Amino acid sequence: MTLSYMPGFGNDFETESLAGALPQGQNSPQRCAYGLYAEQLSGSPFTAPRGINERSWLYRIRPSVKHSGRFTPVKREHWKTAPNLDDHELPIGQLRWNPTPMPESAVNFIDSIRTMTTAGDVHGQAGMAAHVYAVNQDMVDDYFFNADGELLLVPEQGMLSIFTEMGIIEIEPSEICIIPRGMMFKVAALNGEARGYICENYGAKFSLPDRGPIGANCLANPRDFKTPIAAFEEKETPCRLHVKWCGKFYETLLGHSPLDVVAWHGNYAPYKYDLRTFSPVGAILFDHPDPSIFTVLTAPSGEEGTANVDFVIFPPRWLVAEHSFRPPWYHRNIMSEFMGLIYGQYDAKEEGFVAGGMSLHNMMLAHGPDAMGFNKASTVELKPQRLENTMAFMFETRFPQHLTRFAAELETLQDNYADCWSGLKKRFNGTPEGDWSE
Repeated sequence: MTLSYMPGFGNDFETESLAGALPQGQNSPQRCAYGLYAEQLSGSPFTAPRGINERSWLYRIRPSVKHSGRFTPVKREHWKTAPNLDDHELPIGQLRWNPTPMPESAVNFIDSIRTMTTAGDVHGQAGMAAHVYAVNQDMVDDYFFNADGELLLVPEQGMLSIFTEMGIIEIEPSEICIIPRGMMFKVAALNGEARGYICENYGAKFSLPDRGPIGANCLANPRDFKTPIAAFEEKETPCRLHVKWCGKFYETLLGHSPLDVVAWHGNYAPYKYDLRTFSPVGAILFDHPDPSIFTVLTAPSGEEGTANVDFVIFPPRWLVAEHSFRPPWYHRNIMSEFMGLIYGQYDAKEEGFVAGGMSLHNMMLAHGPDAMGFNKASTVELKPQRLENTMAFMFETRFPQHLTRFAAELETLQDNYADCWSGLKKRFNGTPEGDWSE
């Protein structure tokens, strides 16, 4: 089946799977067509300003009160929620991991999630968590919704099919998907297995960053965001709905699929975005600008200019700055940075940071190019250079990211990561030229 999408970011959409299922001129008729139930799904308070007020009207076979029964608590030992403090004994430091191994036994998307870091406090709807997933089994009769935050999915291997209440989204590496807070869905691995990263955003929803002096174009353009058309699943078989609520997990048994929305309209909806359509801007004369110019999505914190979470990418691009050190510079930062690599090589880390891997540079812990990258960038002839075959990303937050026990004890943790800076030599010798001998 070829999927269809509606373009635009934050638009007010309307879509129906059956002709005439969507009411016209009103939201809640006395009797909906096809015997459907009208239901509103709100993603913001009723009185939120118009620009950030989000809601969608769903026309479904059964109302959502029929998609829940008696909830039973369940344990998910590897999915952690902030605050999750003192979970391990590993000291602070710059950290890096090799890729998470694919599972040897069958595991579906929800069961595969492993938390690497948590930040903030889910009860105050502030902060985030960084997770990894590695899945080799489809969710067939299992469904899930997350009351704690929206989910940003970043595939690194394999394609995912995400069947949500409001339609079906397929994503592959170099694409991302946002599933709003509270939306029911299930996930299938279209290639048999898949691996990637997740940002669970507890705070204000992701939005497009203001462009400021950049103007009306470039970065992530609204038309490149795609929202699915309506699709529904009419299935009268035993199903199970899983819920995450304030860091705890519950499940309930159903006699039918909860993905039964035949038509909907509104602006609270899932969407996908192709990172290859991001139009980067950068220095065209000298110096390396701040990495914030690569922000795709931002979740504001309430403090202007300080994000709850930023989603930043480092895509293929040209480097042309004259008489400049072109890679990212050495840095200490009030923000905390969780990075992953979708494919290729990251220009500031020429060795050790591989596709599927991760790194964590927490607030005020120094980081920057490894010794090889520094020496190369400091001596190379500065001709125009195109960075090819690269796609790294960053979940950046104003909160410290606390490591989970899983991450601290993961076998793929690189014990020697800090050694990548051991080769940085003292170049100062009292002369303006410095000592550049090997």
